[in-house]
Amino acid sequence: MKRLLIISLLLLFTASPLAARELTGTLKQVQETGKIRIGYRQAQPPISFLNQDGQADGYSIDLGKRIAADIGTRLGKKIKVEYIPVTAANRFQALIDNRIDLLCGATTKTLTRSEIVDFTQLTFVTGAGFMTLKGKKLINNFDGKKLGVVKNTTTIDHLQEMLKKTGAKAEIVPLASTDEAMKALLKGRIDAFTADQVVLIGLILGSNQPQRFSLLPNLYSFEPFALALRRNDADFRLAADRVLSDLYRSQEIMKIYEKWFGRIGGGVPTLYKAMVRLNATPE
Repeated sequence: MKRLLIISLLLLFTASPLAARELTGTLKQVQETGKIRIGYRQAQPPISFLNQDGQADGYSIDLGKRIAADIGTRLGKKIKVEYIPVTAANRFQALIDNRIDLLCGATTKTLTRSEIVDFTQLTFVTGAGFMTLKGKKLINNFDGKKLGVVKNTTTIDHLQEMLKKTGAKAEIVPLASTDEAMKALLKGRIDAFTADQVVLIGLILGSNQPQRFSLLPNLYSFEPFALALRRNDADFRLAADRVLSDLYRSQEIMKIYEKWFGRIGGGVPTLYKAMVRLNATPE
């Protein structure tokens, strides 16, 4: 009987509204201000981008909205979501400086980055690939070519490692953003642009002339995406993970996947299904 009572109290505590507890960190800040600030990069469709109506949009933005709504419900108050643009260079500092509360974008979770920020459960899996203009002969031949890559990303590290292993004599051209990369590719200043393949697909689908671009078939890295938040804020991380786990257990995540990646075709990748299954943490 005593054991049953203890279990019942534990279940009651875990299911109780956040408003009934003593809040700390980001959750306390959200309760006091009535808003959650979501940082996002504006040119990484379909993960995060600025849509034609001037609104933040994308796969990870939808996840952020779900998290904000659930926290509002548990706090017992309406929460406003404020979207703040960030760049590859300043996104983590924006978290550290308390300018944003949650980073929603194509952000690879790494142990090195975990020294300065924290991460939720995985939200997507992909790998780095190459995009070229159709007609470019680049497969297995990067010698003498100019390869564009966005600065302050894991992709540039993987690219350097890949070129070192293969011995290819290519020039790496660091760029400020995906927008700059697209312009450089179209103007012939680079021969190919490399980024996470899902980002490349989004750029092609969102361009005015998708028929001009081509994707090379092979990936050369493994990129596990997650949402980022401030370190040492276990309660806020748990609130976010609770939403993600519920989306995975209920398979509601597949509707969000279909919304943003259905046009790509080929069905849901096996690796993505495995990610969903492995991160469907029981309540």
